[in-house]
Amino acid sequence: MSTQPFEPLDGPDGGPHPHVPQLELPVSRPAAPPTVRDEPTTDQTPVAPTTVADRAVPSSAEATFAEPAAAPAAVSHRPIGPTGRPMPLFPDPAPREAHGPARIVAMCNQKGGVGKTTTTINLGAALAEYGRKVLLVDFDPQGSLSVGLGFNPHEIDKTIYNLLMERDVTADDVVLKTNVPGMDLLPSNIDLSAAEVQLVTEVAREQVLSRVLAPMVADYDFIIIDCQPSLGLLTVNALTAAQGVIVPLETEFFALRGVAMLVETIQKVQERLNQDLEIDGLVATMYDSRTVHSREVLARLVEAFDDKVFHTAISRTVRFPETTVAGEPITTFATSSGGAYSYRQLAREVLARCPGM
Repeated sequence: MSTQPFEPLDGPDGGPHPHVPQLELPVSRPAAPPTVRDEPTTDQTPVAPTTVADRAVPSSAEATFAEPAAAPAAVSHRPIGPTGRPMPLFPDPAPREAHGPARIVAMCNQKGGVGKTTTTINLGAALAEYGRKVLLVDFDPQGSLSVGLGFNPHEIDKTIYNLLMERDVTADDVVLKTNVPGMDLLPSNIDLSAAEVQLVTEVAREQVLSRVLAPMVADYDFIIIDCQPSLGLLTVNALTAAQGVIVPLETEFFALRGVAMLVETIQKVQERLNQDLEIDGLVATMYDSRTVHSREVLARLVEAFDDKVFHTAISRTVRFPETTVAGEPITTFATSSGGAYSYRQLAREVLARCPGM
């Protein structure tokens, strides 16, 4: 088997990134055709191969004097997941008797089209199914999260922009109830793009979102922020407010290249603004197990980030675009589909990684 190197991930100086090892992944080759052997002639009696079971059964004489055999040790046979690791069993979480304080999670990747909004909607809906109270924060001026939940951003009177920039606006004036029980929304529209410019002159401009979310932490179990596809001031606000980061990553090489830059930004926020920030995990999206490229990119991701990669991978399916048109999560639109199953499993895995939630 020959190897073909991936293009290296860039570091801050243009060279290889120090946190992501440069790996060579195998290039799949078609298997050689099996060698055809002549059938044995009549005077050649084929000998059956000796198996472990054959060797383990003693003769009658041996059985008379042999010591009793020890019982074989129990062996767990966990299936191998898409990441190439044994897939753990994530049990259904126990219901919560009370809600809060919330864990704030930033859904972040500076590359667009990797499934941030889709993951925010469906992970939030799956967590709500398990009895968690969830607030989704649309922090993208495009308002895709609001659209994906059936709201028209142009018809919303007050959005998170008003909450950020106007002192007399409270969360109760902005929060909207969704069609999913236990899941609320802080909507957004194009007005939010002005906030990035206006916040430049503000004191402690990186902590404005933390201030407006603070009164809501006690009412929810999870607050999930859908970040815009950039590493600008709005994204830094989200990272400063959050305790964890989930990175949706399309299993495609150009998406993989941007991870090093994102990790660099997260480390800077940890050092300068938010020491409690940590990466909860990276989740592979739009995964297609039929293609060699998807499998190789996911293998590269696991090699570089190990246990930070979620065991659950979200496969590509036509159901996700259909749910956007319907304005509801896949857990209610196609409740028995593979995509709904994957996001429920991801929700159980997130809860398993966050003890007490």
